[in-house]
Amino acid sequence: MLTEIELQHFKCFKSLQLPLRNLTLLSGSNASGKSSVLQALVLLQQTLREHEWSTRLMLNGKSIKLGTVADVVDKVYGRRGFALGLTDDETRYTWHMEGERADLSMSVERVSINGQNHAQPKALQHLLPAELEAPLARRLKNLTYITAERIGPREVYPLEDQQIAVVVGPAGEHTLSVLHSGRDEPVLAPLVLAGEPNRRLRQVEARMRTFFPGCGLEVNQIPRVNAVTLGLRTSEATDFHRPVHVGFGLTQILPIIVAALSAQPEDILLIENPEVHLHPAGQALMGQFLAEVAQAGVQIIVETHSDHLLNGIRRAVKGQKINADQVALYFFRPRDGELDQVVNPQLDKNGNINDWPEGFFDQFDKDMNHFAGWD
Repeated sequence: MLTEIELQHFKCFKSLQLPLRNLTLLSGSNASGKSSVLQALVLLQQTLREHEWSTRLMLNGKSIKLGTVADVVDKVYGRRGFALGLTDDETRYTWHMEGERADLSMSVERVSINGQNHAQPKALQHLLPAELEAPLARRLKNLTYITAERIGPREVYPLEDQQIAVVVGPAGEHTLSVLHSGRDEPVLAPLVLAGEPNRRLRQVEARMRTFFPGCGLEVNQIPRVNAVTLGLRTSEATDFHRPVHVGFGLTQILPIIVAALSAQPEDILLIENPEVHLHPAGQALMGQFLAEVAQAGVQIIVETHSDHLLNGIRRAVKGQKINADQVALYFFRPRDGELDQVVNPQLDKNGNINDWPEGFFDQFDKDMNHFAGWD
């Protein structure tokens, strides 16, 4: 499991050390650095997956496009490079990247592993010395990144080879490929819902019903075409409909459910705004679901603006679906030189939070104060 990420001179951070847990929640105001933490990991993932033998970090690829070196190096303290560190179990990896400000990729100037430096490496495999067989490489390569901009309803969905559609994709574009090709694969035992066979398609359908009662899924390949259709229904009394005729939320949550139920222990899921297009009750349920997935051994880092999702996680802690020490909460603030850029509120075993910094999911209370004393 990744236990810490460290950033030096990356985007809005002069320096950041962020301990990670089974489930790590990133919250805070817009443009405060939450997405930057996820993007740092995605830069590694897309370089590993698209350029296995590269000695350069690819800033633009299929997963993410961040522009030039000038766009990713901290404009206040940085110049030509940044450092990215990861602790995976007991091993510490640090990459030092440099490049000209107009470059679209960055050279790996130095890789440090538990303090042993590999300067200006001539050959790397998965951004590590070729002779090193590290579990970290597999975890990063298989990492799933799901953005807030997920694709909406479609008439048909492309069917990709399993070597291409390894994960659901940043926009959920490979969701139906992953679901169709692995429809009969088992899901992790702790995530199996009783009453349904332990096959991925049936378990995904059952899990969707917890969010949308009566939901049914039908995935069919179009004859002689590399594509599938998705049928959805919201009641057992109705026929299956095209996705465009059902609530938008179903197609937004489906990539998350498929990714979670396709994951294996020690896989990593990065999810932006899982609450998009969900009713508040569904947002709280999503928090509980993510806690269950993390407890099953899948590491999750989620960025959210939803207090309902946070409260769902708190309920999961209180209900002993996940231990409090397996959850990390972070609140990000814009850098101003006076306040800490990142605050770490603590959860206890009852789901209580020890500290509520200004701006940390407190808007409801602020709004209610405006009504105090009104007739």
